[in-house]
Amino acid sequence: MKNVDMEEFNRLIEKDKLVVVDFYADWCMPCRFVAPILEKLEKEFDGSVEFAKVNVDENAELARMFNISAIPTLIFFHRGKIVNSFVGALPESMLRDEIKKTLEEL
Repeated sequence: MKNVDMEEFNRLIEKDKLVVVDFYADWCMPCRFVAPILEKLEKEFDGSVEFAKVNVDENAELARMFNISAIPTLIFFHRGKIVNSFVGALPESMLRDEIKKTLEEL
């Protein structure tokens, strides 16, 4: 899963596919729990969903833009619009189900 900065982020979320962005920090223990789950789901969805990470310590402006006040925060984008979001470390099965549900709604 790729770490993105502001410039890459803006290009990424405009894509015509579901993009899942993980807002995290290195020191965040729940973020460390979610990271391997997202990497597994990235392989599972095999290109039909794009996954990226935004380090809130290194990209504070992005965190402010989306009012990130707790991490991990996952925001799902499609064509530049937020289509779903979650705060906290969700279990793998819930994340998978939410991604599938969001894909069906697009």
